[in-house]
Amino acid sequence: MRWPWQSRSSKDQFIVSWSSGTFAYVRALANADGLFEIRQLGVERQGEDSLEDFIRRLQSLGFKGLVASVMLRPEQYQLLQIDTPPVPPDELRSAARFQIRDMVNVHIDDITMDVMQVGDGQQKGPMHLFVVAAKNEVVREVMTLAEAMNWTVPVIDIQETAQRNLHSALAKRDGHLERADAALVITDERQAVLTISANEELFFSRRLDLPQGFLSMAWGEGRDAQADAPSDAFTPVGEYVPDYAVAGVSHGADYSGAATATGTADEERVQRFIVEVQRSLDLWDRTWSSMPLAAIRVYAGERSGALASWLSRELGQTVSAIDVAEQFTGLEAAPMADQLLCLPLLGVLLRTKNRKL
Repeated sequence: MRWPWQSRSSKDQFIVSWSSGTFAYVRALANADGLFEIRQLGVERQGEDSLEDFIRRLQSLGFKGLVASVMLRPEQYQLLQIDTPPVPPDELRSAARFQIRDMVNVHIDDITMDVMQVGDGQQKGPMHLFVVAAKNEVVREVMTLAEAMNWTVPVIDIQETAQRNLHSALAKRDGHLERADAALVITDERQAVLTISANEELFFSRRLDLPQGFLSMAWGEGRDAQADAPSDAFTPVGEYVPDYAVAGVSHGADYSGAATATGTADEERVQRFIVEVQRSLDLWDRTWSSMPLAAIRVYAGERSGALASWLSRELGQTVSAIDVAEQFTGLEAAPMADQLLCLPLLGVLLRTKNRKL
């Protein structure tokens, strides 16, 4: 999103997120090759501290008076998809605001919003917009911290576009920037964020709810037993009907069901997650049949490799772990728990200057 504050010159870039008492940050320096040297990366939690005490803690880390780009976490906004209103470009925001008035979970006057085109505009057919809608109170909370820290805030970004930047950089490195590239990113125990991009533009986004304790589960165990079970031992989930209007609302499966006859409840829940991932990829194939996926990448911290191997077996497609160590030197020195939460922030570092979203 574009905001009215102007950035001042600085060689370092500072990216932060602030949500539910958790502050994540990355401070990096770009070199002449377009790569980044990570100077600072970490996570601070407010805990029982008052806001004033927490601010003093952040100031002690040397963060006062910086230029700070902010990334909102998925729980801080809705990402909606609508038909592009038939109005001039300078009227898109106001037309989109009217169009989403019944789609947001608060009064339309209580949101801050921005819009961007779905895809790169080269495809035939109806055009669509992504609409980012954040509650004003969320933006105020972020800006209250920024004012207390004496930050200049040139941009407020979102995780989906940060992911787009990351896997676009990897696609460029691999020589298929113009082809569709998918990224499934897990940074907490609640949701996975799936994005598909091509030509450095976001085409598709979906949030998938995770079974409780997903990151600590033994994925794939029990599959041999299930393979030998009668064909009616697993109760399939119903047909997936996509809701194109709400791109950012989770369409996750219902993980409350009982265990199957031959497996545990955990096994059923992870298999339902697989079903939702497969349905998302099938939806992409049907909707964008002219743009087959060139790569599927995943991130789950230290379990990224295990997740990639498991999904490769389950989906019958090659899935690779997201590895950005070449682009961000010094990243490996940070604790893995901090890397897990901070990975999307790295995508904001790759944001094209003056780009909208």
